[in-house]
Amino acid sequence: MVVTGSRITRGTPGAYVPPQPDTERYPSATPNPVKRTADEPVSTLSADVDTASYANVRRFIDEGRAPPRDAVRVEEMINYFDYGYARPLSSREPFAVTTAVVAAPWSDGRQIVHVGLQGYELPASERRPLNLTFLVDVSGSMASADKLELAKRSMNLVIDRLRPEDTVAVTYYAEGAGTTLAPTPGSQKLKMRCAVESLIARGGTAGARGMTNAYEQAEANLARNRVNRILMFTDGDFNVGVTDDKRLEDYVAEKRGTGIYLSVYGFGRGTYQDARMQAISQAGNGVAGYVGDLNDARRLFGPQFDKGAFPIADDVKIQVEFNPARVAEWRLIGYETRLLNEEDFANDAVDAGEVGSGASVTALYEITPVGGPTQMGERRYLENRIGRGGGDPSGEIGFVQVRYKQPGQARSELIQQVIANRAAGRVSAQPPESTRWALAVAAFGQKLRGDPWMSADYGWDRIIDQAQGARGDDPYGDRAAFVQMVRAVETLPGRREP
Repeated sequence: MVVTGSRITRGTPGAYVPPQPDTERYPSATPNPVKRTADEPVSTLSADVDTASYANVRRFIDEGRAPPRDAVRVEEMINYFDYGYARPLSSREPFAVTTAVVAAPWSDGRQIVHVGLQGYELPASERRPLNLTFLVDVSGSMASADKLELAKRSMNLVIDRLRPEDTVAVTYYAEGAGTTLAPTPGSQKLKMRCAVESLIARGGTAGARGMTNAYEQAEANLARNRVNRILMFTDGDFNVGVTDDKRLEDYVAEKRGTGIYLSVYGFGRGTYQDARMQAISQAGNGVAGYVGDLNDARRLFGPQFDKGAFPIADDVKIQVEFNPARVAEWRLIGYETRLLNEEDFANDAVDAGEVGSGASVTALYEITPVGGPTQMGERRYLENRIGRGGGDPSGEIGFVQVRYKQPGQARSELIQQVIANRAAGRVSAQPPESTRWALAVAAFGQKLRGDPWMSADYGWDRIIDQAQGARGDDPYGDRAAFVQMVRAVETLPGRREP
């Protein structure tokens, strides 16, 4: 007999027993509304390179359950994939901007504006030494193979990649907090592995004390010529000590000013606290990832680890202004928890996302061209503003701007680019492969979440067809696995919300 919380389930000792799903918590996010361009032509958002939602959604589907709506963050689903964007040539201007305008596959008469940012990939000679601190949750809730044991394997994958000039410290927290390894050079990998292996899960969860201890270790080896980063491994279940998100978020944001960033990696099921981990990682200028199995660990902590470890830009903000002479309405797909005010774009005091070496960011907008099937009724007394959009009304749909700071700098720099297509006639009948794939993933995320803007007759079969036609070169099988995940959704029972 296996005891899990207040439930008793028959089975063999050590066997996995599915926990109660309603203990998991996700950020509440209402799908973005449609905006009338004449009233609100500008969209501003913080760049997001997190992929936690994709891996977590796949975990639910693999277990035969529909994920909670708020667990589905469409932008993280889209940004899970590489789109092969054109690459920037220098770290001095670390982003290349790619745009496309195509027909919306799920809504006749509407179009999709695809905006892609590709980050500069630092050569080995430009990668600063790493000052890493592992912050490991060893509370009783982590005592399962898909939590602490998987976290240990993840840490060992990071250790595999360390150079002699890199350092790692290993800290932990349960009822209290401690350090099993002070900052140690990357040449002493056996010592690091022994420190990781010594971690055992038991007791409560003093997450706040563990965090302050981790920062103390990171500060002991702090240097401006290093990348100073804490990697937190947890299920997010802080049940002892300070657990108020705002207080932890404020503390992490304050420490961000010292040059130490915090990334959070979630593990396990049942007690997974996604909302808390999202808040903390965003305050820490880090990434948030979910590790459901060893494949996820290899993806996050193998070669792609560099995309989170070595920053190329801080406080990356994207702003798109639509031309009301060409665009009647628009809506941003996803990014509900990453929206900024228009005035935040040029305010260097406002925090935004960090982007690492070689990472890309994708944003999709659904627009209704002027004269198309608008979703908001005409206003009786609205002044006719058509033609006042600025730019060339025969070709300019919008204008994209990107603000970013070079790592460690206080003042931002600016990249600007026009979004254009011809004024008359159909948009491209065969969009770029990258756009077609992004549309398939966006359709899947929106339909899975039950967004009201999706056409009711746009079924799973059409999403599969869209994806199958855009798989292209798929060396690691990520796109093939996505198609299989969509097929699996067709057989799932109805959603049970927490």
